[in-house]
Amino acid sequence: MHTIWKVIYNLVLMLDVRTFVEAKFFGVCSYLGDKLKMPSGKIRLFFIYSTFFAVGSPVIIYLTMAFILNLRDYVKGRRSPVWDF
Repeated sequence: MHTIWKVIYNLVLMLDVRTFVEAKFFGVCSYLGDKLKMPSGKIRLFFIYSTFFAVGSPVIIYLTMAFILNLRDYVKGRRSPVWDF
């Protein structure tokens, strides 16, 4: 019985981490998904798989895109509040 509660707790924790990560990783995949009319999940998988095959260089591309999108939002004045979760 104890292991069932442990499994449930781990699933809830995993879902919380996933929603936090998806909300906080700069919105690069969702932005690309909107522009390319593709699901953002497939774009995330592309970045994950290409990072393994290309030994990390897509991470640099991802962070560059995140910086450009953040800079673009800053210039346009659409900054999100600090305490917005």
